[in-house]
Order: sequence, then C-alpha cells, then structure tokens
Amino acid sequence: MALSFSHVGICVSDLERSLRFYGEGLGFEQVASHQVGEEFAALMEVEGVALESRMLTRDGVTIELLSFISPGYTGDRDRRPMNRLGLTHLSVRVDDVEATASLIESLGGTVVRGTRTTFDLGSTRLDFVYCTDPDGVRIELMDLPG
Repeated sequence: MALSFSHVGICVSDLERSLRFYGEGLGFEQVASHQVGEEFAALMEVEGVALESRMLTRDGVTIELLSFISPGYTGDRDRRPMNRLGLTHLSVRVDDVEATASLIESLGGTVVRGTRTTFDLGSTRLDFVYCTDPDGVRIELMDLPG
C-alpha cells in the first residue's frame, strides 16, 4: 500500500485574516482555492455544508484553511492543552523567535510569553515559544541551528 502525506486542515473564523497570518507571518503561499458544497456533506459529516478552502504550502508542508459559510464554525478559540488527545500544535523553524513572535502578534495571533524556553548547549543556543493563530491553533516557533 502506497501512502504519502497530503495536508493538515484548519477551520478558521475569518479566511482573509488567516490567509494574511499564515502567508505574511509564517511564509506559506497559496497554491489552490476551492468552493466546497453539499457533495462533501457526508465526508465532512456536516449537513448543508458550504465552505471556501485555500491550500497553502511551505517547505513541502501543505495546510488547508477551511472557512465554513454554512452552517458556520463551532467551538471556541481557547488554546488546547498539550496533553489533550489529538493534534497538539504546528511547529515552524525560524531564525529569530522574537521577531517572528512580534510579527505574529501584529497579524492577530497571540504569543504565550510564559512558554519562552531557551537552552544553551555549549556553543549552540536553542530558543522556543508557543503562539496561537487568530483562532487559537497552537504554533511552536523554534530556532534550532543547522
């Protein structure tokens, strides 16, 4: 059986804001746009579904932003605890954690300052912080040499 990774889907409350966030903030580029309707209702387990889908890619990773026109989105924007079963976070390597965190804040995201962790391992410095996108999806920024 041949398998290959396709993408990660993210439900968003404001498509244009999320396109700016993932594009300007994290360097993803839009590669496709789709309108999805009732033909996908069974697959998505959502009656009366109508949504806008945008496929974004960076470094061989693809995310799909899903903006539900009908019936709309559900849930809250609370950051999920790391020990809750299921997907915990997206991780992005950056060369300047603080500059990227500031950019994320300017684009509607949140920086969880209390998670900032830095290690000095001899001549190597590791730097991490968790952020969230505008809808509470946890994103790890990490500066790892090499």
